[in-house]
Amino acid sequence: MVDPCPLIDVSGTPIERGRQYGTQAAERIAKGVAHYTSQLDGLGLSWPEVRSLVADYLPVIERFDAAYVEEMRGIADGAEMPFEQIALLNARTEILKLGARPDLRAKLAAAEDPDGCTGLVALPGATRDGRLIHAQNWDWKAECAETAVVLRIRRDDGPDILTFTEAGGLARCGLNAAGIAITANYLESDRDYSQIGVPLALIRRKVLETEHLALAMRTVYATPKSPSNNMIVSHCGGVAIDFECAPDETFQVHPQDGLLVHANHWQSPVALAKLKDTGIANTPDSLYRDIRVRDLLAPQIGRITVDGVKTALFDDFASPWSVCRPPRPSLTTNLSATVAMIVMQPALGRMDVAMLPALNREFQTFSLD
Repeated sequence: MVDPCPLIDVSGTPIERGRQYGTQAAERIAKGVAHYTSQLDGLGLSWPEVRSLVADYLPVIERFDAAYVEEMRGIADGAEMPFEQIALLNARTEILKLGARPDLRAKLAAAEDPDGCTGLVALPGATRDGRLIHAQNWDWKAECAETAVVLRIRRDDGPDILTFTEAGGLARCGLNAAGIAITANYLESDRDYSQIGVPLALIRRKVLETEHLALAMRTVYATPKSPSNNMIVSHCGGVAIDFECAPDETFQVHPQDGLLVHANHWQSPVALAKLKDTGIANTPDSLYRDIRVRDLLAPQIGRITVDGVKTALFDDFASPWSVCRPPRPSLTTNLSATVAMIVMQPALGRMDVAMLPALNREFQTFSLD
């Protein structure tokens, strides 16, 4: 049996939201911390070393938005955990890979699994009911099905937010009351970790806090990053752009015939002329996952439905190296799976979530209302 994903409702100031979040999600946060603590043990990191790494990185987060540090401190208080553990949940890879220890970076690179994902957007003109659909399969460690939550944030200073994330995280994918949605996919390039950038989770959260699409896209396009990443930003009014982000430069991929699909390899011809895609060796199935989803949906352009999107994302061609991945050994030592399928309709403020969809086809529906 697959456990459902809990809804966490929060409101108030950043510190108040954090405390509410930490209290409600304490058990799942503890599980997530335990998963990553075992990785730290494998890296030979002591707790004083972890605290030092977090302290060194904290000014980067504070310069981007000090309220996020407040919220993370609130989460730590509510969950009765050290602040550094919550910071690691939100910026683990950036903090560890940018630590002043080359041996640590090498160990982490050898042990780290890529965060997979297949994302798509069907524009209003491509759908049956004229509403944009933005969806994603999130491929990651299978045990993260036990740590995922949907976080609903009631805000007084901007649009309300609905985000699917690992417990303790500020955001992963989601939508807001202004009709903006975001999903993200793993990308890798030869420029990764050449500079100190803002944690990806916080960039996504900033997008979801934004009322205006232009400013949301600016956040993705212009914010310095440490690793590469792919982020698809959409608006219910009928706009979607895929941003292929290197740490220091951003490239665009646009919908074709009202459909945008992206997996885990670089697509932009401009990007491919300027950098080296170093991630395909770790995600070889990416080379056909986007093709499979596009081929399944292309004949339906003009009449694509939410159910049609779900069917495409359930695709099991070449399983277990498929769009919908059952739990299988990864190329390192972890058990990898499609942890969740998330299907969003921003115009309705609606998110459908199926946990471990290769094993479970039951969806939960979450709403901004």
